[in-house]
Amino acid sequence: ANTTRQLATLLSSGLPLMEALSVLVEQEEAAALKSALSSVRDSVREGASLADALKANPRAFSPLYVNMVSAGEASGTLEITLARLADFLDEQVRFRGRFSAALAYPALMSLIGVGVLFFLFSFVLPRVVGMFEDMRQQLPFMTIALLWLVQIVSKGWWAILIAFGAAFYYLRRYFATPAGKARFDEGILRLPVFGNLIKMIAVSRFTRTLGTLLHSGVPTLAALDIVQSVVGNTVLAGAIQRARENVREGESIAEPLRRSGLFPPVVVQMVSVGEKSGELEKMLLKISESFDRMVETRITALMSLLEPVIILVMGLVVGFIVIAIMLPILQMSSGVR
Repeated sequence: ANTTRQLATLLSSGLPLMEALSVLVEQEEAAALKSALSSVRDSVREGASLADALKANPRAFSPLYVNMVSAGEASGTLEITLARLADFLDEQVRFRGRFSAALAYPALMSLIGVGVLFFLFSFVLPRVVGMFEDMRQQLPFMTIALLWLVQIVSKGWWAILIAFGAAFYYLRRYFATPAGKARFDEGILRLPVFGNLIKMIAVSRFTRTLGTLLHSGVPTLAALDIVQSVVGNTVLAGAIQRARENVREGESIAEPLRRSGLFPPVVVQMVSVGEKSGELEKMLLKISESFDRMVETRITALMSLLEPVIILVMGLVVGFIVIAIMLPILQMSSGVR
C-alpha cells in the first residue's frame, strides 16, 4: 500500500512514470518487492504498459491490482486510480490488524492454558496421584478418571502429538482438494455465531472489492471474475459466478445473489437500487463500510464473551483436578475416625 501511494504521489506531482519507478526501486528495502519493481521498470522501458509489466510479476501484484491499473491507464487517470487502490489496500491491512488484535489475547490465554495443563498432566500430577494407585479402598469415579487421564498423557504424550499431527496433515490435504474445500466452506458458514460472522466478512470483502473495481473503471464482467477469486469462500464464489453469468446475458447482479440465500436481504436490495440508479459502485462501497462497522462490533462482542468462557473452562478443569485429588484424602480421613 505504501509503495502504491508513493507511486500515485510521484505521478501526480508530474514526474514521468520511468523516473517514478526508478525512485521506488532505489528506496525499496524488501528484496522481493525491489526485484519485482525493477522488472516492472525494465518492461516499461522496453515499451510495455504499466499494467502488462505488473501482470508479468503475479507474485507481487494480484489480478485486482493489475486490472485497476489497466483501467486507470485506459481512462487517463492512473494517479487517481493508484491513490484509490492504496486506500483499498490500507483498509484491508487495517481490518486484518483489528481482527488479529481482537484474537490475540484469547489465543494467548488458550495457548498458555493448554501448555500449563500439559505440564501438569505430564510431570506434576503423576507424582501427586501415584500414591492413590496403592490404596486398597475403592476410589471415587473422578479420581479414577484423573488417574486414567494422567497415565494417557504422561506415558503416551508422544502418541497424542503424532495423532494430532497426522490428523492435521491429512485434513489439510483433504481441504486443499476442490471437494474438501467446498465441504469446508459450506460447513464453516453453518457454524453457530461464527458462521454468520464469516459470512459478514465475506460480504464486506465482496462489496468493497467490487465497488472499488467498478469505481476505477474496470468492466463489470472482469470485476466479477476478480471478486470471485478473492472472496475466499467457494460457496459465495459460486453465487458470484452465477451473478456474472446473469450480467453476461444482460440481466441484473442482484437476482442471483438473492436466489443464493447467502447474502442478507438488505445487501441484495441495496445492490438492486444501485443497479437501477446507475450508481452501483457507490452503493457497494456504502454496504462495505456498513458491514465493516458491523463486523468490528461483532468481533469485539465475541471476544469479550470468549475471554470469560476460557477462564470458566480453565476453572472447571482445575476444579476437577482438585476435587479428584481431595476426595480419596477425605475418604481416608473419615475412615481413620
